[in-house]
Amino acid sequence: MADMKLALYLPNFRDHVTIKELEDLTNLAEELDFDSIWTLDRIVVPEASDREELQQSFGMMEQFPKQLPVSARGHWFQGWPLIPWLAAKTSKCRIGMSITDTPYRAPGVFAAEIATVDHLSNGRVNVGVGAGWMPEEFAAASATHIYPKRHKHVRETIEICQGIWTNEVFEYHGEFADFEPCGFGAKPLQDPHPPIFMSGLVNPAISAKRVAKYNLSGWIGIQDTPEELTEWVTAIGDELDKIDGSHTVDDLEISSMCWFVITDEPTDQARNGKLTNLLAGTADQITQNLIELKAAGMTMPLIWPPFADVPVSKTLEDLQQLNEEIMPKVNAA
Repeated sequence: MADMKLALYLPNFRDHVTIKELEDLTNLAEELDFDSIWTLDRIVVPEASDREELQQSFGMMEQFPKQLPVSARGHWFQGWPLIPWLAAKTSKCRIGMSITDTPYRAPGVFAAEIATVDHLSNGRVNVGVGAGWMPEEFAAASATHIYPKRHKHVRETIEICQGIWTNEVFEYHGEFADFEPCGFGAKPLQDPHPPIFMSGLVNPAISAKRVAKYNLSGWIGIQDTPEELTEWVTAIGDELDKIDGSHTVDDLEISSMCWFVITDEPTDQARNGKLTNLLAGTADQITQNLIELKAAGMTMPLIWPPFADVPVSKTLEDLQQLNEEIMPKVNAA
């Protein structure tokens, strides 16, 4: 079994975070040879969230409140502008946004800008896509009309990206984009195009079908226990088998965004769905959980510093311990 990779989920979405802190984390990930660095896509935090009155629970996941973990008056940074910044700040780590809510972006513009950033990064861009979930955010992004058909918007965006990236000129006639043959400038450096990752938070079947139909490169979940991960991997594998069998789940990068902090005292490890302390615990607890996640099919955890109460200085120390002490045991298991 191949060694598990590590990815940093940059904490740009916090009540209080500085560019210097993001830079320090980025520099360490590069120094420790992490596979990739990802940013978080959050356009707005509605005031209703502060009152736990969002229309949907966080990520539409039952265990979470109708509230975001950052306040409406928080000073977070947008994820997409950080991508070209990361391209300039790094030379080895791959970069991406986990995940891009496609309904907030015009597909053709998004595809063309990604191609340019692929050149800025010398071919290191990953592309994560998903549908979004927060009606209030759709309204703020002038995309309310897309909300009922947001999954179709993801499909059209994938088709447009793949078309623009692999053709000198491209035309598309869909519901959300309708244009005659056009050139969109430089093609990505990566051949045939940057890898695309599908988000999956709630419905394994939907995500699995997208991964299989469009020959995507990976899947990204959130706080997935080994049992949940097995469910996702099985669903994706089943869908791939239905197509032609040449593309298997073993060809994919299987990732999950997991909150991470190394504690002195053991944490409760009882299975509690998305609230399970997977990567929040002692070094021994985290080691064991990573071994189980690896066995369940995870190839690359997205290491997610907590939203609050853990200073970046602590996370920097934890990342070094993870890389130097924990991962050798995980990959030897």
